[in-house]
Amino acid sequence: MATLQALGGDRLPNSARISASQTGNGASTHIVDRGASTERPALLTITTTVAATPTCTYAIEGSADGTNWFPAAYADPATPETPSVATFAITTAGTTHRLLRPGSPWRFLRLTYSANTAVTNTADVTIF
Repeated sequence: MATLQALGGDRLPNSARISASQTGNGASTHIVDRGASTERPALLTITTTVAATPTCTYAIEGSADGTNWFPAAYADPATPETPSVATFAITTAGTTHRLLRPGSPWRFLRLTYSANTAVTNTADVTIF
């Protein structure tokens, strides 16, 4: 697992791919480091391809130290002022976005996939 810098100095926004065509259960292939400032919002983009009877459950997890993980607050773009830390499922092919709110106490971010049946995930994090 690599830690990818998604903070490019003055060249914001900047993105990092944390999963590329990842299948199965477990943590994303990589984690992203947004830097020391917790005041930067981010956008998580999950693109899925599916086979028969697809489902995958997602946990967005943050960490202050890259070792100890906790649920990270996010919001659905349809309700951007309603934060959640709940897991969510995707059952179709397409692209899903989650807004990662500023002020959340994480420096590092990863996704954890569970109950994955026939879903291939590609995930990017863009820091603003």
